[in-house]
Amino acid sequence: MAKSNTEKFRGADPAELKTQSSDMLEQMFRLRFQINMGQTDGIKKYRELKRDRARLLTVLREREIEAAKKG
Repeated sequence: MAKSNTEKFRGADPAELKTQSSDMLEQMFRLRFQINMGQTDGIKKYRELKRDRARLLTVLREREIEAAKKG
């Protein structure tokens, strides 16, 4: 069974996650541009990318909260 994206994100370090987040933002921008130009094949990929980025940001936020509690 393959790891889910959330599990992959939890196994990565914060610097790598921030890099992935910025890469996802760039990809989302390009996909939005393609969708607006009438290429509808990018809609599914855009939605998946949006959800993956939300998962990634959730993992980052969880780590911030844990670090604050340990403070």
